Amino acid sequence: MSITTPTIYIKPGCPWCRQAMSFFSQHGVQLEVRDVTASTQNMKRMLDISGQSLTPTFEFGEFVVADFSVDEFIDALEQVPEVKQQLGFGDEEDWN
Repeated sequence: MSITTPTIYIKPGCPWCRQAMSFFSQHGVQLEVRDVTASTQNMKRMLDISGQSLTPTFEFGEFVVADFSVDEFIDALEQVPEVKQQLGFGDEEDWN
């Protein structure tokens, strides 16, 4: 799988989006941020990859997590160790 830049689809004012952005920032994950309210193209892409319109939605290659809390994202990430590693999280990552 080729390495791509992780993308997060957000809506301004979304508290879950703010929490997700803070989480990724704390862990040094560089993201492409796409506001789905500012671009119909961003909304269409999010709908295409996730089948829904809720944010935040995270895309990294084939790994997509839609409408998530940070805990839900961590749970999903734990299921795919290769993606966890590619994103720069350690095996025994301290999630706090």
